[in-house]
Amino acid sequence: MDWLTRIPWIGPRLGPWYDRRLKPLVDRGLRTHAWRAFAHLEEVHWTRLAAAMTFTSFLSLFPLITVAAALGAALLSQSQLDKLEHKVTEQIPGIADQIDINGLVSNAGTVGLIASAVLLFTGIGWVSSLRDCLRAVWLKDKNDQNVVMSKLTDAGILFGLGIAVLVSLGASGFATAAVNWTANHIGLSQNSAGRVLLIIVGYVIAVIADFLILVYLLTLMPGVDPPRQSVVVAALIGAVGLEVLKVALAGYLQRVAGRNIYGAFGTPVALLLWFNFMAKLLLYCAAWTVTPRHAPDPLPPQEPTAKVDLEKGGAHRWMPRSAA
Repeated sequence: MDWLTRIPWIGPRLGPWYDRRLKPLVDRGLRTHAWRAFAHLEEVHWTRLAAAMTFTSFLSLFPLITVAAALGAALLSQSQLDKLEHKVTEQIPGIADQIDINGLVSNAGTVGLIASAVLLFTGIGWVSSLRDCLRAVWLKDKNDQNVVMSKLTDAGILFGLGIAVLVSLGASGFATAAVNWTANHIGLSQNSAGRVLLIIVGYVIAVIADFLILVYLLTLMPGVDPPRQSVVVAALIGAVGLEVLKVALAGYLQRVAGRNIYGAFGTPVALLLWFNFMAKLLLYCAAWTVTPRHAPDPLPPQEPTAKVDLEKGGAHRWMPRSAA
């Protein structure tokens, strides 16, 4: 913000106050871990990386939901399917209104087979794009594996990520059901302090589930070994931010995207925005693990070099020859 002191008339009057009051605060802010992580993202062009992650995530979403519905039809009861639909609605608000999940369940065999093939293709592409973007934050080149081994590795990562998501969602769903069961059996009213406390407990459980997924994404996905404390802090930031984005998206879909004036574009645009915000949040968490915890010591000020006056002659000017 030194440009403020260079403004005509204002700069000379603002300069002393800026140097005395504002500049120390600005310098301290520029040395924080949060700002240095953001500055690192600017260096790696994070908006382009987030755009690539958003596109591949949006393409992989619908085959993923279709495969989940097909598996649910084969393995779950109707009540469990209703709970699954409710859970999908919580994780991606507004999606259940745009997709006929019951229709997918009734035609699970045919649709599930096609969707599985599509999901394998788009999912591997999504993993490859996500890994390359995270490695770009680490300033690492792509892996030198051949195409076949790279695709097999991506398929294994996709399978591992799916297991991690299922385990975390299962734990979150079990804990949420236990909280609701406790509230109903105790007899807490909807607006009581105890009910609010249990809702907060549910959010905390969701944050823990998101935390475990982010630890997987920040370490195993890009194939790096960042400091443990940085990973914990970054995953915690991402988990809390994810829950905030879910609440914000749900409110947006209820108040804006659901209106008739937006037609069929409201929810897809909202999902694209949500994926983009999620991608930027993940990239910021990755940048947090890349940047060191403490800012490097500032370089000592360089001494000004002596200027040579060409008109009067410099230090090495030849002396005039004396008269013979």
